[in-house]
Amino acid sequence: MEPGIEAQVDRWRGYVQRRQAVSPADVDELEDHLRTQVDDLRAGGLDGEEAFLIAIKRLGDLDAISREYAQEHSERLWKQLVLVPEAPPGTRGSWHELAVVLALALGAGASVKAGTTWVDEATLVRVVGLLVAPFLVGYFVWKRRITALSTLAVLGGSFLALSAVLVAYPFDPADGSTAVLAAVHAPVVLWVLVALAYTGGRWRSDARRMDVVRFTGELAIYLTLLALGGGVLLGLTAAVLSVADVDTDAVIGGWVLPFAVPGALVVAAWLVEAKQDVVENIAPVLTRVFTPLTLVMLVAVLVALAGAGGLVVVDRDLLIVMDAILVLVLCLLLYSISARDPLAPPGVFDAVQLVLVVAALTVDAVLLTAMVARIAQFGTSPNKLAALGLNVLLLVHLLRAGWLTLQFLRRRCGFAALEGWQTRYLPVYGVWATLVVVVFPPVFGFA
Repeated sequence: MEPGIEAQVDRWRGYVQRRQAVSPADVDELEDHLRTQVDDLRAGGLDGEEAFLIAIKRLGDLDAISREYAQEHSERLWKQLVLVPEAPPGTRGSWHELAVVLALALGAGASVKAGTTWVDEATLVRVVGLLVAPFLVGYFVWKRRITALSTLAVLGGSFLALSAVLVAYPFDPADGSTAVLAAVHAPVVLWVLVALAYTGGRWRSDARRMDVVRFTGELAIYLTLLALGGGVLLGLTAAVLSVADVDTDAVIGGWVLPFAVPGALVVAAWLVEAKQDVVENIAPVLTRVFTPLTLVMLVAVLVALAGAGGLVVVDRDLLIVMDAILVLVLCLLLYSISARDPLAPPGVFDAVQLVLVVAALTVDAVLLTAMVARIAQFGTSPNKLAALGLNVLLLVHLLRAGWLTLQFLRRRCGFAALEGWQTRYLPVYGVWATLVVVVFPPVFGFA
């Protein structure tokens, strides 16, 4: 289809996906039906725009479709809470999928355990993502039935290239600034590959990239829940065994954690796929609770920076913490947009988000000024340039997001423009992370 029609189909799909009673499989079926209708109408002589509008009309009112599904399949709203739901006819059995997930989780744990034995600690920190990400990507390759050789070649070639960089680069073990930067930015590059597999290779689609944002937020929720539950379980087990004078440190640190942490990542991804409609109900609540709280935190950050006594003497650790807060603000903004009904009119919460963006821009401007002042006085370094680059990227992202939010509040643009900007800018962070991992080390002599 033409790019313009693809964009409209993506927006339509995003709207339908927000209807809780319509399952992902049903959305795929409806989209296939819509595309067939559009192709048939275009074959009859209509242009793309006319064909799309008529095809949508033939599908019927989307709210009516949602109500119809809810009445016919109301049990879905409860069955989503079942651990292994019954698979629809003609699809892979859920027990089969559970077996695949558990096998991949064990494989990820075994890979990390082997890494702790075969490589030194400094190297393990850099490559631990490489030991886990292939199993997560493998799950989505299996789940999405990815068979396109081009997509598989990009995934495989990227893993091999990143592995060669992280393992073969002669990082300086004594003064390893570039090694630390590579370890910090490599997971970002790996997550781009996970996103490519998650989208089924359709990474050019705005709707698919926004799906990745939702998946990432929901994955963080499930990982937090699993970590809390697993931590309580391990704590109780260790307490009981300590009473019997059993040393649990070696077992928990040497065996349980290397298997549990990477395995939890794969299991959490499966849970997001299986229960995504349930978590989507939580997402709007979380964003509305944490957005005003984050705004208060940003005001406190500005007060702390104002009382630091001068931009040059601002503590480096404080700058790092401020950068982490800005990344958190960006994640919150993205997740808020992904959870919002795109057809709802501008409201109070959108105004609060605009204030949050303005506060984040103010903090970012202060940080950039402080970084430039420190570089001018103390000279450049890999850490300073990496932080400076990240803050410039955040500044551009937030400036455009703030402007589009203001235009949306003034009803001068639609929500699709704001949503589209977020998804189209996200790959820039992946490109920057790749530059930091691949280019920075040789430029700075691997120091």
